[in-house]
Amino acid sequence: MKNNIGFDSLCAKESKDPRTTAPHVLPIYATSSFALESVDQGIDIFTGKTAGHVYGRYGNPTIEAVAEKIATLETHGLEVEAHGILFSSGMSAIATLMMAVLKSGDKILTQGNLYGGTTELFLKIFEPLGIETILTDLKDLNRVEELVRSDARIRMLYFETPANPTLACVDIAALSDIARRHGRFSAVDNTFCTPYLQQPFQSGVDFIVHSTTKYLNGHGNSIAGALVGRDLDLMKGRVWQAMKLTGTNANPWDAWLTHNGMKTLTLRMDRHSANALAVAQFLENHPKVERVNYNGLPSHPDHALAKKQMRAFGGMLSFELKGGLEAGIHLMNSMRFCTLAPTLGDVDTLALHPASMSHINIPKEVRLQNGITDGLVRLSVGIENAGDIIADLEGGM
Repeated sequence: MKNNIGFDSLCAKESKDPRTTAPHVLPIYATSSFALESVDQGIDIFTGKTAGHVYGRYGNPTIEAVAEKIATLETHGLEVEAHGILFSSGMSAIATLMMAVLKSGDKILTQGNLYGGTTELFLKIFEPLGIETILTDLKDLNRVEELVRSDARIRMLYFETPANPTLACVDIAALSDIARRHGRFSAVDNTFCTPYLQQPFQSGVDFIVHSTTKYLNGHGNSIAGALVGRDLDLMKGRVWQAMKLTGTNANPWDAWLTHNGMKTLTLRMDRHSANALAVAQFLENHPKVERVNYNGLPSHPDHALAKKQMRAFGGMLSFELKGGLEAGIHLMNSMRFCTLAPTLGDVDTLALHPASMSHINIPKEVRLQNGITDGLVRLSVGIENAGDIIADLEGGM
């Protein structure tokens, strides 16, 4: 920029981008808006005639690159085309999907053993808006079929598999088939598995949700969420519009951190899975443990289904202590190596006591009906030395 403008103007103006070659690493586009070349270009973009970036809430190159990468991972090796959108959190991804495809009078059919935050979202936010939630056992496919067939207002089948925190599995292909035959939507939370361990599009689901905060990022340094859908027009239309107008978009920094974390996804998930199996086998033989919920154990009731749907069994497990609430709290307070934290999917091992933390606002009868007992402990097994994790658990019990 020539020095023929005022000094104060020179300070305020943007510098010219001196880049001459393409960056090897995805840049962070930390800008709230994008400069237009002309009014005509702006008209074309705002009217949808041409694609382009105008305002950060509508779209950002860093964010879109990461969303596209997640969609590519979810469709890798499949004859499926999908579109991804990145959000400010996994919760905002779920909320935006529901706002985009449901209206007052519609119903969501789901399971009682969801992540507690999702259950609260459905019951406390969407029910007052006229969108009812029906909780049922999604393993009972005859019951699901009956409910969907008899109630046209059920517009969405929403499920987690494995579920948080019991690791119960449901049949993605069967549930997606029921939804498709009756003209309903199906959506699955694939956070625990990531596309490396499980690809729900292979089983016919319509939407895949991720809290990228967890395993996709893997390092506990960002919060974001993703939604990937097979209906390109719906994703680029109503879902994108709902994101734009409600401001649930991700930000470039968290998107970039997620992108950086995904580079080691396969390495991390292999180690998470191996460590979790070793910890689960230790716990299964411990005298103070009543039950271990890990799909990699042949004793788990959903082992066969998990083996059918998943390439490996992941890093998540939960176990029930014989001493109930007191035993659960005692273990949480006694651990010195593992970290007590209300999240999962980091490289280090994280422990959670659902009854006093993630599910504290869920009615106790609902908790107990779905296996979330007072003595249940959830463990996100990290990639450390498995012996150190086991030693910490043994010392706390």
